[in-house]
Amino acid sequence: MARRTVVKAAGGGALASGLPASAVSASRGAARGDARGDVRGDVLLVVEKSSHAVSFYDVTSGRLLGTVQLPDYPHEMVVDSRRRFAYVGHYGVRMASTVGEGGAAVFVIDLDQRALARTIDIRPYNRVHGMGIDDRDRLYALSEEKAVLLGFDDPATDRAPTRAVPTHGVKTHLFSLTRDGERAYVTGLLSHTVSLVRPYDAAVPPVLVTPGQLPESSCLSTDEKTLFVGARRSSALVAVDARTMKVRRSRKVGGDPLRVYTLDEDRLLVTDIVGNTLTVCATADLRPLRTLRLDGIPAAVSLHPDEAVAYVSLLDVDRIAVVDLDRLTVTGGFATRSEPDVSVLLPAARAS
Repeated sequence: MARRTVVKAAGGGALASGLPASAVSASRGAARGDARGDVRGDVLLVVEKSSHAVSFYDVTSGRLLGTVQLPDYPHEMVVDSRRRFAYVGHYGVRMASTVGEGGAAVFVIDLDQRALARTIDIRPYNRVHGMGIDDRDRLYALSEEKAVLLGFDDPATDRAPTRAVPTHGVKTHLFSLTRDGERAYVTGLLSHTVSLVRPYDAAVPPVLVTPGQLPESSCLSTDEKTLFVGARRSSALVAVDARTMKVRRSRKVGGDPLRVYTLDEDRLLVTDIVGNTLTVCATADLRPLRTLRLDGIPAAVSLHPDEAVAYVSLLDVDRIAVVDLDRLTVTGGFATRSEPDVSVLLPAARAS
């Protein structure tokens, strides 16, 4: 997965976005709420795949603050460090197994106005899924169909990709990115590979490894020396040397480990979409430490930057579960629209 970036949203609306009037009205209503002082807390930005939208939710009350309608089936999303824009890939089909050409665009969401600012047309690079952003706010988008990783040096103004590198995988779906953007690790669902590519030097050939069957999600350790991969069909969690691309260790964890997240230098968080569980695993030996069973399919997770709290998208029951990571218990939640998937927490400004 792309690295986690935390942002803050403000209110507003914009007719110039081309949004339906109802969506603009919702954004304006949320802005008035902010001005009245009744919406001051953290906001969760959620991609709702089958509602074909990105929505803003107050995490304390669960109230829907605004919605940005998009073309069919947006998927992955990242946010810049300045808390100005969210970037959403247009996958254009519901699932990886869905046949079709899909979308070929990146949607730029203005977080202050809660509106679609513009669309970057990236044809012929279609089925845009994995998204990433580095510590210089350079954007990366992955074409699953073309197996190419695209780069945008200034995504706030770029109207087309500024670079591209081949990944040598097949059905390339997601990637992890180093903080400086110099290395990207791209999973290939059909080639069953992870490719190490250099986004800023396409002359360097990718280095590939086969960590197991159907690798989809990955994450880097805090020191960026180890890549952790969920091999779904192998029901395994795999640790790969991030420089040599050699498998260091592999452990059967059962089920279908869809997504893997780094909690800290000692722990990982793994979602299982067969058992509907969250499992905390040790980075040292990949051993499961604790498991929580949920009431729906855990499609994706957002982590709070300052607290041991996770926001888990439950895809099939249209709900966000709020999980205390210290106790590994569900402490709350709220309803969403259809098929919540990737989310980003927009933390409120903290008083100094």
